[in-house]
Amino acid sequence: MVTVIETERLTLVELTPTDAAFILELLNEPSFLANIGDRGVHDLEGAARYIEGQVANYAKLGYGLWLVRRKDDGAAMGLSGLVRRVTLPDADIGYAFLPRYWGQGYAAEACAAVLAHAVGPLALPRVLAIVSPGNGASTKVLDKIGLAYQRTVQLGDDTEELLLYASDAT
Repeated sequence: MVTVIETERLTLVELTPTDAAFILELLNEPSFLANIGDRGVHDLEGAARYIEGQVANYAKLGYGLWLVRRKDDGAAMGLSGLVRRVTLPDADIGYAFLPRYWGQGYAAEACAAVLAHAVGPLALPRVLAIVSPGNGASTKVLDKIGLAYQRTVQLGDDTEELLLYASDAT
């Protein structure tokens, strides 16, 4: 297990094949499907392929989505990290947590640490985030970590308009 980031309460680690059951659970959580979308992960083999994609990102980009574990008991709570989409000019912060961990500040803590890692060790000049307009909890997280609303965007052929946030005012 490769630790990438540590905070007061959390450890963000690289995903490994042993995380497949957790990925299967998280990516099929109704809140994940509603706010992020169906990633086509419907069995352990699909979860393993998803993890392989993240591992490839770690090697190619130096980042990806990392597993968020609670330090005090090692519980796998969610994912947080950076995503590089062809439809956006810069990497964006991505995150998702199981509902039982909502409302406790974990998402903001993890995302603030990811942002600091992005502009610090990774030296990314700008970090973005996208969120569905109706996802008020996520917009609060983005506001809390200092990202500023820019405009609405559509990614690729998707007809859904998303709110675009950025770490600067450009």
